[in-house]
Amino acid sequence: MKATGIVRRIDDLGRVVVPKEIRRVLRIREGDPLEIYTSSTGEIILKKYSPISELGQFAGEYADTAAQILGSTVIVSDTDQVIAAAGPSRKEYTDKMVDMELDRIIQSKNRYLNDAKIVVPIISQGDPIGSITILPKGTKPLGDSELMAAEIGASFLARQMES
Repeated sequence: MKATGIVRRIDDLGRVVVPKEIRRVLRIREGDPLEIYTSSTGEIILKKYSPISELGQFAGEYADTAAQILGSTVIVSDTDQVIAAAGPSRKEYTDKMVDMELDRIIQSKNRYLNDAKIVVPIISQGDPIGSITILPKGTKPLGDSELMAAEIGASFLARQMES
């Protein structure tokens, strides 16, 4: 664990303010859920909660199946990092952090299409919680089947979160 040198006091309601600098670096926004852990040595650990990571197995199976059928690279991410990747370029994306462009697309709640990729945000109970990204194989252009596969995957994972 890395010390920040920042000290905060607990207020009369038991609240602690997470400093703006830490929120910015960790991309924690107002309303984001945090998990609370304690250690046997008396430490309290806050971790940004990722609902999609609980669906890691489903996400991986979806990505593998879609990549096999489409022949494309399929990536499932939460709002911070890649949860699952399958297909020809999977090694480039496994365990990578979400870049600012993808974060903007996810937060917009609108699908994004161009010749280089298809991105469909995963929306659960009105909140963007991740995305499905499909990348083309070689020079093969992306089409309606890839868009439909991304939309089905996003809808399926969103429903899994809600049940």
